Amino acid sequence: MAEGLLRDLSKGEVASFSAGTDPRAVHPMAVEVMGAMGIDISGQTSKHIDRFRHETFDYVITVCDSVKESCPTWPTAKEDIYWSFEDPAKFEGTDKARQVFMAVRDAIAQRIRLFLLAHHVGVETPRTSP
Repeated sequence: MAEGLLRDLSKGEVASFSAGTDPRAVHPMAVEVMGAMGIDISGQTSKHIDRFRHETFDYVITVCDSVKESCPTWPTAKEDIYWSFEDPAKFEGTDKARQVFMAVRDAIAQRIRLFLLAHHVGVETPRTSP
């Protein structure tokens, strides 16, 4: 969800890649709740972090459902950022899972908006009169 949100909220100005230590298929509920926002992530694939190990990134934002110490680090990144969110895939039952997926989606979107504002990405600079 974070990859799709970052791509959408930055209006394509930020290249985003998603990977994990235990990649699995994109969860159907993630596709559903993102689709409700008009963001199609159905074509995204789950990738292992080793695929990107030799890449250099300005920022690596790690979205973990556990403490920072258990998340992988990225030695070539200018900055590692850790955001902790519940893993919505852990919830049983369609209604509860949907609620958690929507809550996590919205929380990630809010963090991304703040990140983009702080880094002046996709944000118009106010004009002042001379």
